[in-house]
Amino acid sequence: VYTITIFLSAFLLFVVQPMFARMIVPLLGGSPSVWNTAMLFYQATLLAGYAYAHFGTKWLGLRRQIVCHIVLLVLVFVALPLGVPHGWSPPTESNPVYWLLALMCLSIGLPFFVLSSTSPLIQKWFASTGHRSASDPYFLYAASNAGSLLALGAYPFLIEPLVGLERQSRIWSIGYAALAALIGACAWLLWRSLNDSKPGSSAPIGEVKKPAAPIGWRRKARWVALAFVPSSLMLSLTTYLSSEVASVPLLWVFPLTLYLLTFTLVFARRRFISHAFLLRLFPIGVVALTQLLTMRATNPFFLLAVVHLGMFFVAAMVCHGEIANDRPEAENLTEFYLWMSIGGVLGGVFNALVAPLAFNSIAEYPLVLIAACFLVVKTVSGEQNRYRRWLDAFLPVGLAALTLALIHLVPRLAGVTSQMAHALIFAPPVVACFFLSERRIRFGAGIACIFAASGFYAGETGKVLFSDRSFYGVHRVTIDEEGKFYLLIHGTTVHGMQHVERESNGPPMPLSYSHPRGPAGEFFARFYDRIDGPVAAIGMGAGALASYGKPGQKWTFYEIDPVVADLAENSEYFDFLEKSLADVEVKLGDGRLSLGRESDGQFELIIIDAFSSDVIPVHLLTREALALYMRKLQSGGAILFHISNRHFDLKPILADLALEAGLVCLYRDGTYVEKTVLDEGKDPSEWIVIARSDADVAPIARNASWNRYREPSGGPIWTDDLSSLLDVLFP
Repeated sequence: VYTITIFLSAFLLFVVQPMFARMIVPLLGGSPSVWNTAMLFYQATLLAGYAYAHFGTKWLGLRRQIVCHIVLLVLVFVALPLGVPHGWSPPTESNPVYWLLALMCLSIGLPFFVLSSTSPLIQKWFASTGHRSASDPYFLYAASNAGSLLALGAYPFLIEPLVGLERQSRIWSIGYAALAALIGACAWLLWRSLNDSKPGSSAPIGEVKKPAAPIGWRRKARWVALAFVPSSLMLSLTTYLSSEVASVPLLWVFPLTLYLLTFTLVFARRRFISHAFLLRLFPIGVVALTQLLTMRATNPFFLLAVVHLGMFFVAAMVCHGEIANDRPEAENLTEFYLWMSIGGVLGGVFNALVAPLAFNSIAEYPLVLIAACFLVVKTVSGEQNRYRRWLDAFLPVGLAALTLALIHLVPRLAGVTSQMAHALIFAPPVVACFFLSERRIRFGAGIACIFAASGFYAGETGKVLFSDRSFYGVHRVTIDEEGKFYLLIHGTTVHGMQHVERESNGPPMPLSYSHPRGPAGEFFARFYDRIDGPVAAIGMGAGALASYGKPGQKWTFYEIDPVVADLAENSEYFDFLEKSLADVEVKLGDGRLSLGRESDGQFELIIIDAFSSDVIPVHLLTREALALYMRKLQSGGAILFHISNRHFDLKPILADLALEAGLVCLYRDGTYVEKTVLDEGKDPSEWIVIARSDADVAPIARNASWNRYREPSGGPIWTDDLSSLLDVLFP
């Protein structure tokens, strides 16, 4: 019963994490920082649960703590079913981290706290019984992580695609009721064991023969450091993956799954992977990942994701393996988990609170990787003389000098493509660094020096002129190698482009996805005479679409990220907004929420051009979202969707929504672009137009390149309650 209780508790604990993240995505647009902030809350609450389990047993004793815990179990029912309270809206001009933490405390704080305390508390109860395995209850920790793994595997592939959020919450409440009953059974078994113990016995159940030796601070600090590194690496990798593809729980789950799997493996009664083998494999993984990060490789994504996830798994296995090898006796079990949890929380604090303020890039990823090198790489025994110490200092500096020299020389070699240049620049120093892996100082410092030198490499996107980081991601303004274009880049995706040499008269020429010779240009050319009224645009990038504005027309851009708004209004780089012929207004906040506050029937055209790195946030593509757009649209108006994407085919989703609502849907594939046009600043793009009738889209329908959808795809209709990107993965 103890094993089943811990397993179910962990399952519920790790189902609620992606479930509640899905609930708050419509409020914050699906930024990877949403998940990192949520993970900080989960880790902090986990720490509070572990502290309660440790100090509650220590101060109250077993009997009184049983009573206290039963009371807490009953109180949780007041907070069920789980959901986002009505009336909560995020701040529009300040960082929403603390707002999100407050929301989570109010919504799921008590249930998550009680669940967090279950594993260490039940293990402590079990260790206080007369069971033959009571002296080493750590195998129950493996059962806890097995339940967590099952939850995280089931959520994206079974629960999210098949069960709506409201129903998920109700089923979760039923599961919690079953857990409360199981914990009650465990409490009854322990209480009976305590009653059965004999007062005169030399080893009464629930008591300790002899106090264990106190744990030294150095040992505790090592536990904290070893727990910090995997926690921070997990969140860093989450940010990296989400920036490369999409900020959705589907991707957030994988690093967390591997993180929990490592706990399961290292605390299992039998080790399936040799710790010594992983220690030998770790430096190989570090140099491979260093090569990819310094090259800024992004394709092929799925192959690279395997490498990143594989390296994270090795690093977490090594760190958690070191912790498991140093675990104390059962008497100190709750204190051991408490210090491990402190390390996890510090990793969350560093990634969610410190890194976005301290860095203007995802610098925490290589920094924590370097920290792991200093922490777990073993130094081969040998005499520590002055000669070796000098080499520890100068060899890493030599690697930095080599990297800088190659950055300067390789791009000047004739016939070297950009892809070849990446490999030729960073492969020699990275391979050389591997041969330093027998000494932790040289190896860690060598990796650090290579990363530091790589900052001087411009890469494919050109020289960085400006970089800033907000809650919603990292934004850079670069100038291409030929000095022709300014580019606005979020993650690895270009979100705007403008000629360095500005037009002397009139609005600047829109480029990239908004190019006049692309689908967007075709749309405005054919509708130019028909659209005179107000225009709403969710998402703005560099503001290129404003160049299509007309005198006397009102354009309103809704932008969730203040950094993007500031860059679009910075005429040093982009002056689309400044030189637009229309009257342009920028409103900060989530586009869907902001648009919902406008008057019905106000806009003649609504443009959906919002992206989180490479994909439109899911909550802008649901049945409820389309119904909102139609309410705000004037009679005879149209909705223009930009759906370009590298990994997801979104047109069936919008086509099905339009067909269900009896609307007209036209699609334009502009993904083929000749190289000469690419050189002029045009990028491949896909667009969809939705309107109420054929007459409303007649001008664009006469263009043979715009195809009408008439047949449903057969897939599920996306709603706020039920949607899954698995439906549209791989276009």
